[in-house]
Amino acid sequence: MKKSIQYIFAIAALFAGCNNGSKTEAQAREVALKQIRDSIKLDSFRVAEVRQVELAKEKAELASSKNTSGNSSSQKTYVNGISESYTSSEPARKGWSKAAKGAVIGAGAGALTGVIVDKKDGRGAVIGGLAGAGAGYVIGRSQDKKDGRVQ
Repeated sequence: MKKSIQYIFAIAALFAGCNNGSKTEAQAREVALKQIRDSIKLDSFRVAEVRQVELAKEKAELASSKNTSGNSSSQKTYVNGISESYTSSEPARKGWSKAAKGAVIGAGAGALTGVIVDKKDGRGAVIGGLAGAGAGYVIGRSQDKKDGRVQ
């Protein structure tokens, strides 16, 4: 009985001894992998910062080229013998106005409705298209006024 207990303790000590070494190796591997991941993240942050700086330079060049193209008006102000110049320009409006979009959508919807309601040789399509375009224009124009695109 004493020998079996001694064998059990010896086997337990053997497993405990082997297990501790593998834990330290695993921990060392984890630490090394963490350091590698951190360095990779640091490199990716540096690349992102360089890209942001390049984009900022491109935007500045684009803005300066727009200012020199003649679309903006340059004004000078004199205050206590110091002259300051600045440029002011109205932002360019791109795309369709809401009135135009409303007219096109209304014309299409009206033409479809007109074809379905009056089935005679496109007469309903023309009438419905005109009515829909008018209604869409009025609705879109009111939205443009709310947005400040039209005074």
